[in-house]
Amino acid sequence: MVSIRSNKRQIYSSGTVVMGIINLTPDSFYHGSRYTAERAVEVSARMLAEGATILDLGPMSTRPGAVEISESEEMHRLIPSLQNLRKAFPDAFISVDTYRSAVAAEALLGGADMINDISGGTFDEAMMKTVAAHDAAYVIMHTQGKPSVMQQKPVYKNIEEEVFDFLRKQAKLASEAGITSIAIDPGFGFGKTLEHNYTLLSALRTFTSLGYPLLVGFSRKSMISKPLGITARESLNGTTVLNTIALMNGADILRVHDVKEAVEAKRLLEYYQQTHVTIQS
Repeated sequence: MVSIRSNKRQIYSSGTVVMGIINLTPDSFYHGSRYTAERAVEVSARMLAEGATILDLGPMSTRPGAVEISESEEMHRLIPSLQNLRKAFPDAFISVDTYRSAVAAEALLGGADMINDISGGTFDEAMMKTVAAHDAAYVIMHTQGKPSVMQQKPVYKNIEEEVFDFLRKQAKLASEAGITSIAIDPGFGFGKTLEHNYTLLSALRTFTSLGYPLLVGFSRKSMISKPLGITARESLNGTTVLNTIALMNGADILRVHDVKEAVEAKRLLEYYQQTHVTIQS
C-alpha cells in the first residue's frame, strides 16, 4: 500500500502511483517537458486523464551542470502556475520540486501538498521545519553535490550503503522535525556515474526495508540514452524498460514525463502478477 498525505489531501493506493513531471523552466534537459504557465494546465489535464496521481512542478532545472537561478525567479516561475493548477484541479495532489525553504513555504501556502527536495534537507537547514509547519508530505532524495557540480567525478566506497544510510538518517531527522508523511528517492542521475545508477537499480529492493514509499525517476535520463547511443527524445522505450524493472524491484512511485506509458507498464505488470499468483495457487 502507498500512503502519502498532506493537511488537505491524501493518496492511499493499493498499487504503484505515477507522478507527472511539469517543468516550468526554459532549460530542463528534456525539451519536451518545458512548459509555460498556460501550457501547464493543458498538460496537467492530460496527465490526470491518463492516470497520474501526483503532479510535480519544477520551477528550477536541476539537470547536471544547471545554473542556479535566484529565489525570486524560482517563485516567479512557480506561483502563477501553481495557482492556475489549484484552481483548475482543486482535488489534484500537487508536489513542488525545490530545495529552498522560502520557496517551499510559498508553495505550501499556495496549495501544494508535497515538497520534492533533491537534497533531502541538506541544502537548506530550514526545509524540514517548514514542511512540518505546513503538515505537508516530503520527498527525501539523495544527491552528491549541487546540480552545477554533481557529475564532476562522483565517487563512493559503497554506493548502496552510502545512499541507504543517507536516506535513513534524513528520514529520521524529518520525522523528528515533525513530518509525518515521507517518501524516499535514491536520486538516479544525481551525483552518480552510469555504473552507480545501475548498481542502485539492482539493489532497489533494499531501500524498501526503510518502510517509506519508494520513488524513482529515470525518465529519459542519460542512464538510458548513453548506453543506447540515443537522445532524450528517443528514450521513451528505455524509460518504460527501467520503470518495469523498478516496479519488479519494489518501487512505489514512478516520476515520469510520459504518464500514459508508465500507467500501462504498471497495469500490465499488475495483471501479470495477479495471473502468476492465480496459476501458482
